[in-house]
Amino acid sequence: MGRTDFTRMRCPVARAMAVLGERWAMLVLREAFYGTTRFDAFERNLGIAPNILSARLKDLVEHGLLEKAPLPEGARHEYRLTEKGRDFFPAYLALKAWADRWMTGPEGPLVVLEEAATGRPVEPPPVLSSAGTPLRPEDVRVLPGPGAGRATRARFGGEDTAYG
Repeated sequence: MGRTDFTRMRCPVARAMAVLGERWAMLVLREAFYGTTRFDAFERNLGIAPNILSARLKDLVEHGLLEKAPLPEGARHEYRLTEKGRDFFPAYLALKAWADRWMTGPEGPLVVLEEAATGRPVEPPPVLSSAGTPLRPEDVRVLPGPGAGRATRARFGGEDTAYG
């Protein structure tokens, strides 16, 4: 049995995972968020084989998260975050905060982020209810959206469709 092609699924989360779920993709984006723009710097900072890095960068460019821009010195180029790539930054911050809480050793996180202008720690965006209180999965009702097909409408169209 072959692998499922997530790019062909209707679910936008599945399609996002087709791009971001590859184990190096998130780390390449991490480096872009940390200011890395050059191929050799990505390679050095990640310890990744050049052929794998080349493929990941190509995928991220094809999917519009990075753009490849020529440098003034000629044959070289750099990779820059696009608007689509920058829009992923809050999701990265949430993942980093979760990883720093649950996946670090007793010595703590390897990297901390702070606001350049103030020196204050960068916090992930909170998930809040309309009243400003923390929102938990069991506080969310899942409803079919405007792009939902028949199966999604049947699954989430009822009255009692709380997440939990």
